[in-house]
Amino acid sequence: MKKSVEEDVFIPLYPKSTVEDKSSLRSKFQERRFWSAVKLLSNVVLWDGIVQEDKVRDLGLSKLLNRYLLLNIINTPLGPDNVEKCNKVVACLPERWFQDLKGGSTLPELLNFCQHLQQ
Repeated sequence: MKKSVEEDVFIPLYPKSTVEDKSSLRSKFQERRFWSAVKLLSNVVLWDGIVQEDKVRDLGLSKLLNRYLLLNIINTPLGPDNVEKCNKVVACLPERWFQDLKGGSTLPELLNFCQHLQQ
């Protein structure tokens, strides 16, 4: 899993003017790469309970979400596309990770993502 996250994930960052046209090849490529990384996130998180939780959280949240997915989400204009991306990421996260948290708090690896959601 670690090798896949470190070597196979690539989401290009293009100027906003380039990807605003959803029919452009660059925009389509960037979107395919994003959704591929989301699928990898969901697959990595499935190992929770089998592989040590800290390893799964490191790969899924610190590496995939914070290094790759969040950059794309932040650069996606606010609107339905951004909401869909955020919802899909949230749907990947195991509820078990949040059971012992007190109201209003989150996992340290999710702070930047939560700040984006609040905006």
